[in-house]
Amino acid sequence: MTSIAPERLRLPRFGRLGTAAAFVVLAVALLPAADFRISGHDPWAELARMGQGLLSPDFSAIGTLARAAALTVAFAICGVALGASTGFALAPLYRFAPVRLFCVAIRSIHELFWAILLLQITGLSVTTGILAIAIPYAGIFAKVFSEYLDEADPRPAAAMPPRADFISVHFFARLPLAAREFQVYLLYRLECGLRSSAVLGFVGLPTLGFELDTFFKQGMYGAVAAVLIIYYVLIATMRLWMRWPLAPFYLLASIGFMATLASPPMAPGALIRFVTSDIVPAPLRNGDLGDPETWVRFGDWLHMLLFQQALPGLTATMIVAQLALVVAGFVALIGFPLLVVPVVGRFGSALGHIGLVVGRSTPEYMLAYIALQIFGPSMLPAVIALGLHNGAIIAHLLGRQSAHVHENLRPDAPRGLVLYAYELLPRIYGSFLALCLYRWEIIVRESAIVGLLGIATLGFYVDRAIQEIRIDRAIVLLLVTMLATVAIDAISRRLRKAIGIDGLVSRRDQVPGATEARLA
Repeated sequence: MTSIAPERLRLPRFGRLGTAAAFVVLAVALLPAADFRISGHDPWAELARMGQGLLSPDFSAIGTLARAAALTVAFAICGVALGASTGFALAPLYRFAPVRLFCVAIRSIHELFWAILLLQITGLSVTTGILAIAIPYAGIFAKVFSEYLDEADPRPAAAMPPRADFISVHFFARLPLAAREFQVYLLYRLECGLRSSAVLGFVGLPTLGFELDTFFKQGMYGAVAAVLIIYYVLIATMRLWMRWPLAPFYLLASIGFMATLASPPMAPGALIRFVTSDIVPAPLRNGDLGDPETWVRFGDWLHMLLFQQALPGLTATMIVAQLALVVAGFVALIGFPLLVVPVVGRFGSALGHIGLVVGRSTPEYMLAYIALQIFGPSMLPAVIALGLHNGAIIAHLLGRQSAHVHENLRPDAPRGLVLYAYELLPRIYGSFLALCLYRWEIIVRESAIVGLLGIATLGFYVDRAIQEIRIDRAIVLLLVTMLATVAIDAISRRLRKAIGIDGLVSRRDQVPGATEARLA
């Protein structure tokens, strides 16, 4: 009897179209498990009232809003400065496994999760806001800076004298070649810092998010419009007011401004209690470690936590993430041609650019919060918010790439939908798929955080544990969040490599506005 050689038994490989189709089929299969219920109130009437208020912005509280905007900028500048400094110091050491794992761990936890944890130690203070941004950003900066250093020309480092020490090689042969890329990425990360700073207002810090939350709860949609306009102006004009010679002045001014804030003093021994008691699982904290019964109770405690909270939360998180990823893909495919003049004309391109800037500049948490006021607490606001925000980011990047593609087309190339369908889309489809897979891990992380709004993802259970002052449970749930994020990132990398799109999108191409920043 003829046997089949084991090496011939291979799993079928999906191509690029097959991979996209698999994600769409998975999303459709998950639809019955998704909670898309709309609350009893009339969402369209609420949307109409909101639209009416947004069309008539109310700047009567301009003094308060100006102060909130200044604090939003101050928190962003200080948090990004601290995160960039730490990441800069860690970047040369990133190739060592302990440093790399540490950076992966801290950056896989969202800024809002860091904020609600830090509230238990430093309270509602300036320190909480700065560290909530700086800690995850340090891990991000370390990874990105190390990649820029690795991509730099190796010849100057090889030409250094044999006895040159590590520090000399780093500062004189490697760093100068990557300094410009560092600067570009730092400017982009500051834009992200403004979004993170605004969102921190939802946990009580006095940034624009706090004012937005306050006005929404009072139904003052005109004032909500004023907050959003100020926020968009901050983002849109950042490359005008953020000049590198002024950066030290901005940093000192931010530190001085936040020093005027009245922060409650940290409770005596809060940090020691947090490290030695709060994060220790309750059965181990209250039992004798030498007693086997203590470990039995710990096993029961962990089993309950994993199967009654972590598993349902993780399931909901993955459902939201998969649906949002597919929505983001469709938004990107529809949105990127809106930036290409030969497809939609100059007026259409201008409108498309404004729409995508608003979509990618508005934090996903803020979009989810607004959608929540319309549709009520379900997965629907989260999927809409995450799909629009991430889809706008991908569309912006693809639109910029499509503009370069069009410049190299023949003079008699078609226009309009024919240009989109037969020229642009086939050329940038690989990049589109690569960007979607790059954003997959980010969408999972963001899907967890929208649980703070009452949607039953992992963030919901983390928030409930914090409110019940069960920090030990929150830590376990955050570890589950971290492991899920890292796992999706690893799957994404292997999938990109398997279908041959791993090198289609460079680090620079993943940074919205990088080209504009280099030209500034």
